[in-house]
Amino acid sequence: MDGTKVEPTIEGIAVAKHALHLRTVVQFVKPHHSAPDWRVVLWLKIDHPVPPNLPNAHRYTNNDTSQLPYTFTLGSVPTLLHDSDSAVSKYYVIPSTENLPFPSLPVTFPNLAMYLQAALEESRRYINDSSSGMRKLAKMVDQAFPNSHVDTDLNDNDERSGVGGLFKRVIGRGNKPRRGGGNEDTYELVTPFVPDSEEWG
Repeated sequence: MDGTKVEPTIEGIAVAKHALHLRTVVQFVKPHHSAPDWRVVLWLKIDHPVPPNLPNAHRYTNNDTSQLPYTFTLGSVPTLLHDSDSAVSKYYVIPSTENLPFPSLPVTFPNLAMYLQAALEESRRYINDSSSGMRKLAKMVDQAFPNSHVDTDLNDNDERSGVGGLFKRVIGRGNKPRRGGGNEDTYELVTPFVPDSEEWG
């Protein structure tokens, strides 16, 4: 799936009057309260600028990781996203930061996996900061996948239980053999990392 891309529709490109960037919401859900395992859902939408005259516009511009982006309000919000933090549903809205801007579209699946990994690593840097919601993703991952936090270098045998393997499995890259090795293996563990400047904001 390395050649697969997330890209806007022809209709979306035709009506867009701004650069097309991807907004990403990472959600962990359980089908019911007694289910032992969490499932990962990725919600992807094209970012839309917040109108300056929109009431309470600051809700969508202050990098609140529990507030759905403005673009999600332009249609019906999926039922799964009605609760941002419960016993069976938790989601994290990846914010735009200096180190991690929104990806530009189209974006390849490998680069999307790198973006998700970088978002998780950035969240981990805020793990002791209770003043913001930036640590929420790291706490969600640690709760749902207790063995996913690996502080040392990952090798091919333990990648599936590590940070890199978690999101690669979500979008179908976890079982593909690596090509090249060397710096490629090292760079996959370094964040923030921009693999392609044309795709990254």
